[in-house]
Amino acid sequence: MEAAAPDRYLVDPIEVASRGEIETLQFKRLRWSLSHAYKNVPHYRQKFDEAGVHPDDLKELSDLARFPFTVKEDLRNNYPFGMFAVPRTEVARVHASSGTTGKPTVVGYTQKDIETWADLMARSMVAAGAKPGDIVHVAYGYGLFTGGLGAHYGAERLGCTVIPMSGGQTEKQVQLIQDFKPDIIMVTPSYLLAIADEFERQGLDPRDSSLRIGMHGAEPWTEKMRQEIEQRFDMHAIDIYGLSEIIGPGVSCECIETKDGLHIWEDHFYPEVIDPETGEILPDGEMGELVFTSLTKEAFPIVRYRTRDLTRLLPGTARSMRRMEKVTGRTDDMLIIRGVNVFPSQIEEMILKDERLSPHYVLEIKREGQLDALDVFVEIKPQHAGEITSLANPCAQSLKHNIKSLVGVSTDVHIMSVGDVARSMGKAQRVIDKRH
Repeated sequence: MEAAAPDRYLVDPIEVASRGEIETLQFKRLRWSLSHAYKNVPHYRQKFDEAGVHPDDLKELSDLARFPFTVKEDLRNNYPFGMFAVPRTEVARVHASSGTTGKPTVVGYTQKDIETWADLMARSMVAAGAKPGDIVHVAYGYGLFTGGLGAHYGAERLGCTVIPMSGGQTEKQVQLIQDFKPDIIMVTPSYLLAIADEFERQGLDPRDSSLRIGMHGAEPWTEKMRQEIEQRFDMHAIDIYGLSEIIGPGVSCECIETKDGLHIWEDHFYPEVIDPETGEILPDGEMGELVFTSLTKEAFPIVRYRTRDLTRLLPGTARSMRRMEKVTGRTDDMLIIRGVNVFPSQIEEMILKDERLSPHYVLEIKREGQLDALDVFVEIKPQHAGEITSLANPCAQSLKHNIKSLVGVSTDVHIMSVGDVARSMGKAQRVIDKRH
C-alpha cells in the first residue's frame, strides 16, 4: 500500500500558491460574495442591516467577524427557495437534506456552480491519489443527497470511468467490485465496513480486491476506523469533507502523501473556527465549531454558516491551503449523560481498541427515573461468533470499564451476535434516543 504523490500537472497552481496570493484572492472573492448575497437575498439584506454592516465595510479578511452568522434554522425559515440569489429559472439543480428534524434545507446550483463543484471534487480526488482513467465505484446515495452526484461529476471531470452504484444492495456491491475491478470506492466509512462483512460472508478476502483508495465522508469517523478499513481492504482510506449547505462533498480533502488533516479549498470557501458558546473567533490550532463563507457560489451564497462540526485549523503541509483536523464530533451529536459530555466517536474509539469487537454499534439513551442512562450495543467480530457465550461478559465488562475510565460515564454494554446491529446504507445512525 504505497502512497504515490499525485501528478503535479493535475494540481491547480493556487493549491500550492503563497499565503499572500491565496489571501489576496480570498479578499477579492469575499467582497463579491457578500455584495452578491446582500443585493439578491432578502434574508441577508435584513440580517446585515440589523447588524449594522454593509459589504463595503469589508476592508480586510478579519472584518468578516462583523457579519452575522447563518444557521440551519435560517434556511428552514426561507424554505424552499428564499435563500437563492438568482432567479429560479437560472437554477440548474436543487439538492436538499433529509428533513428528518423538520423541513429539509434546500440548496441550489447554477450551471457554473455545478462546474465549480465538479472541479473541486476532481481536485479532491487528485489529492487522494486518483488519476484519469481510474475506475471509480460510487456507493454514496444518489438523489437529493449531494454525495452520489457530487462524487459522480468529480470523477467524470477527472476523466475516470464511473460505476454509479449508489447505496444498498450490498451483495451486488461486492459482485460489481469483483467483476468491474474498480480502483477507487467513494462511500461512507460505516457502509464500507458492511461491504467488507459481505465480502467475508461470501468467503472472499476484501484485501484481494482491486481497490487501492477509499474516499470516505458524510459522517464523523475516527483514526481507529481508518486503521480498521485499511487493514481489511489493504488500501488507503482518505477523509473527504463537505456539506450540502456549503456545496456538497469536496469542501476539503486529505492528501494521500500525508493523511494529516483535510486541506480546505480556500480559494472557494473561507473557514473560521469559533467558540460554540460565545461565537468568538478562535485562533488557528484551537478546537471549536467550524464556520464557512462561500466565495464563488452564484445560486446559493452562504455567509458564516455554522456547520456544528468540531475541528481546528492547522497550517498547510502537502498543499499551501490550511488544513482542518479530522471531524470526529458535532455540537449536536454531543450527548450529556448525567452531566458528562459524551461524543459517539469517543465510544467508537473504545470499541475499536478491543480486537474482539466489530465497528458495528449503536448507542441508546433512555430515562431511568429522573436521570439519563446510556446503553451500548456492539457486535462481536465474525471470527469470534462461535465464542460469544464465553466472550460476551468479559468483553462487556472491559468496554464498560474503559468507557467509565476514559470518558467518565457509566454504561450498560450489550455484546450482540453478528448482524444484530442494523446496517446503514448511507450515514450511520449511531444514536437512538428513547427518552421521549
